[in-house]
Amino acid sequence: MSGTAAPTALAEPSERVGRAWTASLSLVNGAIWAGWYGPIQILLALQAAELAPAGTAKESVLAWVTGAGAAVSMVANPLFGALSDRTTSRLGRRTPWIVAGVAGGAVALVLLAGARSVAAMAVGWCGVQLTLNAAFAAVTAALPDRVPPGQRGSVGGWLGAAQILGVVAGTGLATAGDGVAGGGVAGGGVAGGYRACAAFAVLGALPYVLLHRDLVLPAGRRPAVGPVAVLRGLWISPRRHPDLAWAWLTRFLINLGNALALLYLLYYLRDVLRRPDPGGGVLVLTALNGVTLLGTVVVGGIWSDRTGRRKPFVLGAGVIMAAATGLLAGWQTWTGALCAAALLGVGFGVFTSVDLALMTEVLPAAADRAKDLGVINIANSLPQVAAPVLAAPLVHHLGGYRVLYAVAAAIGLVGALLVRRIRGVA
Repeated sequence: MSGTAAPTALAEPSERVGRAWTASLSLVNGAIWAGWYGPIQILLALQAAELAPAGTAKESVLAWVTGAGAAVSMVANPLFGALSDRTTSRLGRRTPWIVAGVAGGAVALVLLAGARSVAAMAVGWCGVQLTLNAAFAAVTAALPDRVPPGQRGSVGGWLGAAQILGVVAGTGLATAGDGVAGGGVAGGGVAGGYRACAAFAVLGALPYVLLHRDLVLPAGRRPAVGPVAVLRGLWISPRRHPDLAWAWLTRFLINLGNALALLYLLYYLRDVLRRPDPGGGVLVLTALNGVTLLGTVVVGGIWSDRTGRRKPFVLGAGVIMAAATGLLAGWQTWTGALCAAALLGVGFGVFTSVDLALMTEVLPAAADRAKDLGVINIANSLPQVAAPVLAAPLVHHLGGYRVLYAVAAAIGLVGALLVRRIRGVA
């Protein structure tokens, strides 16, 4: 059996995947994003406002906690990806890490619900990032493991649709209950929101884990497992793989612009637009963004597959996202926020599906898919570290939210233009 399993586990896939496989992988992907974005959109901001020590701004507390979690994410994703690449379990390379990561993430979310200090809040959020990134690294690697290149745009589109639905679901779970309106950290709203996100993450992973068999890597084909070999393998030379480097930088800058736009959204609605229910406002904007994103994410991926081109779609999507963020700088009204959310969904839908397909086409080696995608996914988590560092001084000392959103738009636009430097992908 090992003679046939090795090429199956490491070869470029050629057989198209079915709808059931795509749906179950998309569901677990959405469940992970719900576990992240329920806290990011609502719960962490409410906890920061409640737990901030006297004389310390809630924005600073939120920035410190999310930055610490993002730093953990940057290490966890490629590290667990490398471990996943080396896993020879009978359950496969990816499934054990999906199970362990989702279960650990649920436990961490429940512990975070009981945080009564900023330090406990930070530790809890770092635990969430550590564990859910283990699962996410495995889920992401399943795409190049099982999906042929000509189908990756459409499958990436469904994964992107699940991602935004997970964000909406997480935000909805976080806002459920009276706690959002004033129940406090110890109240049923915030704690219940964390527990609901934890339960959703576990339930969302079950269909993929129970119904689909993973590819098994024979022990004889496993890469070196020593700590030195694993750590050394995390470095990917940009000189040897320039397309990967440009693709990484494109994703990083577009995600940084997006992170700057979203980080203080609750505070923007509360302090600038004076919305009476800022938590509910975030949910409305997230839902509207999700509707327009769903209108483009699958279509964009399918269209990209049919044309065989990736770069024009990423470029156009990045320009649209930059324009949407610019609206928040120039049109600071509730109507302007609604228009920005809708336009951002259009651009982010295409970007989510096509950029993922593009990334899988610049990977250096099949044996290191999860690790390499983990390195690429640093371009998702590093903006969460950089965004608070940039955002706090922009808001407090350099012009406020208008300047914040103008800078975010400029950064995203530069990222979109850099995709033209990639040579090996059309």
